[in-house]
Amino acid sequence: MLTLEAVSYRYAGARRAALRDVDLELRDGEVLGIVGASEAGKTTLALVASGLAPRAIGGTLRGVVRIDGRDVAAAPMHEMAAQVAIGFQNPATQLSGVTETVFEEVAFGPMNLAVPRNEVIGRTWDALASLRIEPLAERHPARLSGGQQQLVAIAGLLALRPRHLVLDEPTAQLDPAGTDLVAEALSHLSARGASICVTEQKTDLLAGLATRVAVIDAGAIAFSGPADEVLADPRLADLGVAAPSAVRLYRVADAAGLSPVARDRLTAALAEELDVR
Repeated sequence: MLTLEAVSYRYAGARRAALRDVDLELRDGEVLGIVGASEAGKTTLALVASGLAPRAIGGTLRGVVRIDGRDVAAAPMHEMAAQVAIGFQNPATQLSGVTETVFEEVAFGPMNLAVPRNEVIGRTWDALASLRIEPLAERHPARLSGGQQQLVAIAGLLALRPRHLVLDEPTAQLDPAGTDLVAEALSHLSARGASICVTEQKTDLLAGLATRVAVIDAGAIAFSGPADEVLADPRLADLGVAAPSAVRLYRVADAAGLSPVARDRLTAALAEELDVR
């Protein structure tokens, strides 16, 4: 379990806190979605939850971040890396830049954690297969498209098989097909017991993936709850968050005066279309 208790964080030199009194709990096997407008604090929350802030980037942290009940304030960075993996929206910040093939890139993390050789190989092929990018195994990471690099970066995180995974807009550079692959892989990872925190602008993704959703505004949690309830909450629009396609379509159908049966059929057809994609 990963928990934030009354957490506030201020970047070095900043006048105001980027996070304010945040309380969050991420349970084992749960996918928690974080939504909010640009500059609301989503990335900062990801940095704090993963342990990178303040230890890697400075700043001031108040409150407590716990991993499996342990206060991580004094935990060495290598221990944090073995417990919590973090992924960013730009693969350039994620890839090592020292490997010659995609296979080596995906294997890089487990190797650095001294995972046995045969297990590294097995994890690497499993991660590549989960995102269906085995054909890229012998390609050079620098010679891939941005979307392919992002899938490779996420595969590297999956190969770590973390108990806790924090992702900051992981599908920002991916098309719908790539987004679906990531959602499927994350679902499998959470089914194994991993807890996953995902900050996202794509609420359609969270609608099909997240167990709970928290809305952040100006560095504070505005409200949170079950994903289906939060993503249908009319307050999202005022906080700069677009509702999922199914919710928006249902509202249009309702405004047009369609019967409840017709509305339900329409939204069911949309959900089926999204599943096909």
